[in-house]
Amino acid sequence: MRADARVDAVLSALLACGALLFLSSGALAQSPSPEDISSGKYCATCHANAHLVWAGKHGTKADARAPVSVGCMMCHGDPTEHVKSPANPMPKRFSKMSSAEKNEVCLACHQGRTRIHWQGSKHERMDVSCSSCHILHAANDPIRDKLTQADVCFTCHKDIRPLINRPSRHPIREGMVSCSDCHNAHGSVGPSMVVRDNVNDTCYACHMEKRGPFIRTHQPVQEDCSICHNPHGTTNPNLLKMRQPWLCQQCHEPTSHRGTAGSLNGTSSGANTVARGCANCHTNIHGTNNPTDLNNERTFRR
Repeated sequence: MRADARVDAVLSALLACGALLFLSSGALAQSPSPEDISSGKYCATCHANAHLVWAGKHGTKADARAPVSVGCMMCHGDPTEHVKSPANPMPKRFSKMSSAEKNEVCLACHQGRTRIHWQGSKHERMDVSCSSCHILHAANDPIRDKLTQADVCFTCHKDIRPLINRPSRHPIREGMVSCSDCHNAHGSVGPSMVVRDNVNDTCYACHMEKRGPFIRTHQPVQEDCSICHNPHGTTNPNLLKMRQPWLCQQCHEPTSHRGTAGSLNGTSSGANTVARGCANCHTNIHGTNNPTDLNNERTFRR
């Protein structure tokens, strides 16, 4: 009996302490106001990262599209029942939703402009959700920062990571160029989700001096820059896929000095290209207004 009495005394003391803590807590002593629930302030009492969403893009008060005035319910649904009892889940619980359901929530606001081609894009077909790349409950979204964006992309595109560490590359590691400068992850009409309608127009956004027009053009240049260049990085100068003259000799066969790969066959004509590049003579390989040889000069009759 004495042991039971001690147990009862301990339980009574614990209940008394619990009641005291309950009454002394302003958050628990009274029900939250509808404004605190709708704005998301009350959510932060349990969800430690809830308030971080207001430190990011979604919390920009100057942006009329931002949900700062609506709160968590804009993405997660009405929290009233969840506030009454945490056992009642939120209507839209992202951890339990499919990629299509998550994307539907985001696209309710973020449709159009650069996301107009999301439906049917490769990422959508691969069941990628917006939250696979974006972190909303954070002051800074890594995918929106040029210094950290590539690491997010490399989570899936692991084969590209070693290429940007090669000697000839775009300055991605330095944060001067990002994946989104060339690719639209939300979809596009161009190949490989490039931001323009084709590869060349995407490259010309920076390399506009290669656009022309020229009197004499190099056919592969007009067709696709990636025929000769690997934009993610190579071990050859100028992002070339292969060293000269072997790169040029993929197409320029079999006449004159163009048909001999260096001096590998031991012929005298190989001296034209030994340890040299075709661009030593053909300096304007992207296009020129000069003739290729004397027989190709244009003549004008009076």
